[in-house]
Amino acid sequence: MLERTKNKIRVAELFAGVGGFRIGLEGASDDFSTVWSNQWEPSTMQQDASIIYTARFGSKGHSNCDINLVPTYDIPDHDLLVGGFPCQDYSVAASLSKSGGIEGKKGVLWWQIYRILDEKGINRPYYLFFENVDRLLGSPAKQRGRDFAIILASLADLGYTVEWRVINAASYGMPQRRRRTYILGYRDGSTVHSKIDNLGNWLAFDGVMAKAFPMEMKEGSLSSFTIDGNIKDVSDSFNLGRKESPFGDAGIMHNRQVLTTDSIPIYDGTMMTLGGNLVDENLVPEEFFIGETELERWRYEKGAKRFERESKNGYKYIYSEGGMTFPDSLEKPSRTIITGEGGSAASRFKHVVLTPSGRYRRLIPLELERLNMFPDNHTYHPRVSDGRRAFLMGNALVCGVVQEIAKSLYRFIVGKEPVSSRPIDKKRDAQPLLSLDLFDGNDVLIKVNPPKKIYKLDMKKSLLIGYVKPDNTEYFLSGGQSKIYYTGKTKSFPSTIALNKLYYFMPYIKGKGVRDLYLIKTARIGNKAEIHPDSSDKAPRLVFELEFLESLPEYKPIKLSIFQTYCDTLLARIFG
Repeated sequence: MLERTKNKIRVAELFAGVGGFRIGLEGASDDFSTVWSNQWEPSTMQQDASIIYTARFGSKGHSNCDINLVPTYDIPDHDLLVGGFPCQDYSVAASLSKSGGIEGKKGVLWWQIYRILDEKGINRPYYLFFENVDRLLGSPAKQRGRDFAIILASLADLGYTVEWRVINAASYGMPQRRRRTYILGYRDGSTVHSKIDNLGNWLAFDGVMAKAFPMEMKEGSLSSFTIDGNIKDVSDSFNLGRKESPFGDAGIMHNRQVLTTDSIPIYDGTMMTLGGNLVDENLVPEEFFIGETELERWRYEKGAKRFERESKNGYKYIYSEGGMTFPDSLEKPSRTIITGEGGSAASRFKHVVLTPSGRYRRLIPLELERLNMFPDNHTYHPRVSDGRRAFLMGNALVCGVVQEIAKSLYRFIVGKEPVSSRPIDKKRDAQPLLSLDLFDGNDVLIKVNPPKKIYKLDMKKSLLIGYVKPDNTEYFLSGGQSKIYYTGKTKSFPSTIALNKLYYFMPYIKGKGVRDLYLIKTARIGNKAEIHPDSSDKAPRLVFELEFLESLPEYKPIKLSIFQTYCDTLLARIFG
């Protein structure tokens, strides 16, 4: 298990889709190593998600078989089991009263997770990380919360303490209003399990979820209860006859004792919007624009409606629905992407934006990828249509949420700051690398403008300008939303610079000056060997983890005033 593999965390990925979990984990730390993955879609002849997954990550350790038919002994031992187990039975795209819940056709796949954990026995993973729709906490409609109670009771019986949070990605600066339930499990005897000493403090302040996504408890929402009986008892009687689920959107369960609350997000960072993730209008293929003759149909689909319907048994009723924003606001995070986003037919749920030229258009697949924080063109493949790419993004998760939870989990497991050479916006090359002609003969991939964010520059905040050595210049000129800057050895870092006041950073490129502005997300002690394992340079250095904000129109020359390496100033000097 993990204690025998040093810092490497072996991952098995179920219901892998196009790799959103893997991207988030790899974006958190290079020490997350996927040793096995499974993706199978029973309703399609062509396995589009698996095709894309293997194109981006390679076929080694990948299974494209029905998980019901995969023997547990074919799954390598691993430290962390992850997966967004299929959620169609609880989807917000359908009425909750029509949801089959855990007994539905795809809901039963939960029992494949249970089977694998059960049959692994003493070799079952120390950690679990799952994702599902927020409606899981209240399904099925006739017995609110039963499905989630079954899941918690099952995991408790296997020796796991479990915490969960419903997270709206947009509440933490991400570009899509996508609410999903994230579930973490810690096996008895694991490093993380040993650190839980008070359930209330863990839930609110000290736990993995609380550190990744800070929150405060909604007043009066905290409650506790026990999930009693065997699994059949839970299935038959849990919360029977009550109208509300007892589960809040945050909680923890230990030995079937549940502590749960509703949460209020705490966040004051940058914000990403729908408009900030759109490509330039002249890069959008013509088929994504909506013609004048089609606009009226789109307005009807998006508008409010009220009319009489008749059920199959002859019962008449009034059907009504409110209007949708048309076109979609560019100043806010996008609405939730659903699987029906693709195709040109008018739809109530598809996104439509108004372009600077006054034309209306749908979103292209690359923009949908951005709203889930995937690398640009991650789902591009000559065998996969644009409509299917949109469908796959409707089924995907927001990689940024996985990345932040994985960073926090890593800190608890390993006791070190996670370091990654594969940020989530870094495109994975076609795999295997020897198949150089994989995408030959097809249209050139669209190269586009980078995403933008909403923030306000504070000209009174401190700015550190740091010299970039020539062998690292390309790294800082290659684009991307996140960078890491290593200073000189700590003993040579200027003592006149107040670290607690540093807020912004600009890299100095020799012969050019400064252009790109970054927010300093984290300042810590590290060394170059953590990102370059073959390096013998393990001298302590200050490490700045950076988030890109914007660029000046052109490079601005500046004098490095401290050791010809640094300049400690205010942002107003450059942007004022």
